[in-house]
Amino acid sequence: MSKMFSRVAMTNYVVVLIFSLTFLEHGLLFQRVTSLGINYGQVGDNLPPPDKVIQLLGSLHINKTRIYDTNPKVLTSFANSNIEIFVTVENQILPSLVDPQQALQWVTSRIKPYFPATKIGGIAVGNELYTDDDSSLIEYLVPAMMSIHAALVQTGLDKYIQVSTPNSLSVLQESYPPSAGCFRPQVAGVMTQLLSFLHSTKSPFWINAYPYFAYKDSPTKIPLDYVLFNPNPGMVDPYTKYHYDNMLYAQVDAVIFAMARLGFEDIEVGVSETGWPSKGDGDEVGATVANAAVYNKNLLKRQLQSEGTPLRKNMRLDVYLFALFNEDLKPGPTSERNYGLYQPDETMAYNVGLLSSSQSSTSSTNSIVSLTSSAATDIKRGHQRLIYFICVYLMAIHMLIRRRD
Repeated sequence: MSKMFSRVAMTNYVVVLIFSLTFLEHGLLFQRVTSLGINYGQVGDNLPPPDKVIQLLGSLHINKTRIYDTNPKVLTSFANSNIEIFVTVENQILPSLVDPQQALQWVTSRIKPYFPATKIGGIAVGNELYTDDDSSLIEYLVPAMMSIHAALVQTGLDKYIQVSTPNSLSVLQESYPPSAGCFRPQVAGVMTQLLSFLHSTKSPFWINAYPYFAYKDSPTKIPLDYVLFNPNPGMVDPYTKYHYDNMLYAQVDAVIFAMARLGFEDIEVGVSETGWPSKGDGDEVGATVANAAVYNKNLLKRQLQSEGTPLRKNMRLDVYLFALFNEDLKPGPTSERNYGLYQPDETMAYNVGLLSSSQSSTSSTNSIVSLTSSAATDIKRGHQRLIYFICVYLMAIHMLIRRRD
């Protein structure tokens, strides 16, 4: 009786497992990705209203976004949408928020009226306060962050809302190879204060990382495939021996090494902005629709796999794509107005594999990315191989049990 039960149980197990894996294979077009968000800039005079944006994000199954202010219309519209939103303290008001009372007033007027109906998950205090051109506001950064966090504690919101700041790669003195990563001497003091704050509040260090800029500046020295996540030989860090097949991960690990040099090794690093322009001026090498589509599509493939960097392989990398829309009023070169995945009329600027779905999924607790073409094909093939080897293994066990009988 026990032998017969073993045979039946094993047969049923094989059938159930094959059915489950087959279901997984055919249901693979919708992947749940909790580490992906998108930046929703509003520097344009022809952008759709916030309620249309919610519908677009919902149809794409993306439920994390970041805005560059605390626009009341946006925060009101996003109520009960279940889309997590990160808001931003504008750079110009940072000095006033060093005052704890001003910070409390800001939180009680800009955050508290909308939370928790609007799912505010974090506050970005300023944006790229240190650049090559201007660093006049950086001295106010950490004091303002401390005052805002204290106001969140006072209003009982600190358990739900993180406080951090997005940094440009200009804060690094060295980034190549990644193990040589270190902060510029002129910001090292502020970075030590910032990292101490992030460590104590368990908040991430955010970096705006654009491999495009490195390629634009040195197109004859930096391989295009390396910055686009395409197959390439990559590079090996001569000190750690880690292999890097793309520049974004190398940039992130350079930041991690820079933090370690200041004595902070356990702070999470996320990418608050990354993207590729689909159009540029004559001197903006590489700013094309084809390159933008490849960069973002390949990045989405990595996100589907919940990849970490070579230095932190087991820690998924949170990434916010830049940006949702082309924004026609942004100053600067042509590329600045052409980072969007979508045109203001909600048509695609190019196809990266994000498919609009007729069934909105804003109640989902995870982002879902519909990946098509080569991305879905690659993942499907991997699962087909997995199914094959598991089935062969289980059938071998099944035959052994029969022989024993």
